[in-house]
Amino acid sequence: MAEAPTLNPFKIAQKQLDKSATKLNLDPQMHAFLREPMRTLEVHFPVRMDDGTSKTFTGYRVQYNDARGPTKGGLRFHPDETMDTVKALAAWMTWKCAVVDIPYGGGKGGVVCNPKELSAVELERIARGYIRAIGQFIGPEKDIPAPDVYTTPQIMAWMMDEFSKITGYNAPGVITGKPIPLGGSLGRGDATARGTVYTVLEAAMVLGLDLKGATVAVQGYGNAGYFAAKLMEELAGSKVVALTDSRGGVYLETGIDPDAAFEHKKATGSVSGLTNAKATTNDEILELDVDVLIPAAIENVITEKNAPAVKARIIAEAANGPTTPEADEILFANGRYVIPDFLCNAGGVTVSYFEWVQNIGGFYWTLEEVHERLKDKMTQAFNDVHRMAEENKVDNRTAAYMVSVQRVAEAVRLRGWV
Repeated sequence: MAEAPTLNPFKIAQKQLDKSATKLNLDPQMHAFLREPMRTLEVHFPVRMDDGTSKTFTGYRVQYNDARGPTKGGLRFHPDETMDTVKALAAWMTWKCAVVDIPYGGGKGGVVCNPKELSAVELERIARGYIRAIGQFIGPEKDIPAPDVYTTPQIMAWMMDEFSKITGYNAPGVITGKPIPLGGSLGRGDATARGTVYTVLEAAMVLGLDLKGATVAVQGYGNAGYFAAKLMEELAGSKVVALTDSRGGVYLETGIDPDAAFEHKKATGSVSGLTNAKATTNDEILELDVDVLIPAAIENVITEKNAPAVKARIIAEAANGPTTPEADEILFANGRYVIPDFLCNAGGVTVSYFEWVQNIGGFYWTLEEVHERLKDKMTQAFNDVHRMAEENKVDNRTAAYMVSVQRVAEAVRLRGWV
């Protein structure tokens, strides 16, 4: 994959907000308030390592805006985590929660560490140490973390347990993405991909595109990519013809079996070398002549350099930030239908919300109920954004921002903050 240009993610988030604020004729004072997070927290906490030494770790938590409800957002364990990354992700979570109309604001957090170099015991100590450091700032009605890059349901379980110890009562609603026996929700595993596919089904309807037999390419064959490929086949009857991961990719015109590709990846570490398939790259997959392109890998892969060569009718952004602002304008001018990330991949936070609702109520839903409620939420959100885009003759990302920013600004105004 070509090296992505170094772009400050928070500046991109602000630029996207600015564009929608102009279209909405947003009050300048409101605009200024929404450009910055309400709260940022940086903590430093010591952890006892397996060799007996003590190491100090840095953690972040950003609560971007809580006008619509408690803040909500993932926690990353990553060696390159920065405050700017966390601020950007917290901003996007704010707009994501608003676009699917769930009663949350946006938050995000992270710990600067490399989980690949840590034992399970060290990971548990870091998880618990981080919660002790931020414990007074989070809670089921205040700020609700969730798993993200390199964090897992087990890590969420440790964090929930630590918070429960601090407060002195069992508090499953403080964290989502937990294991099922500790109050996790059914349907969480494929929620991001399922939400993505629900929006693709809606996009195909408004475009008059028959998805039965339509060709699909998926960049990034991790959890979201695998389930997106599988569900495009199962729910839409589409044909997956190309897949890539960080180590390469494959193309097969007659179609790839998503399960066979996933098994091959588990066995070899990559989808590369799948029987009968041609090799392709992460750059080439973006320019294939397919009906649906699903970027499910990393940010800034569609840029002003390659956007003119993107041929897919629908670009469904399962990843966060795969398209740069400059590329957005090119895709829109070329008639490509982009389902923007914070709408497209909002299935994850929507089912996290369902988990929280079940935790708070102490009443749990069936898998069918989760799927049905997710479909309702994603369909309504898609139609709200599509309508805004049509009425204002803007691209879908700008429309999604307009829907979200309008909702957050209304809540801020009604509270009398600005």
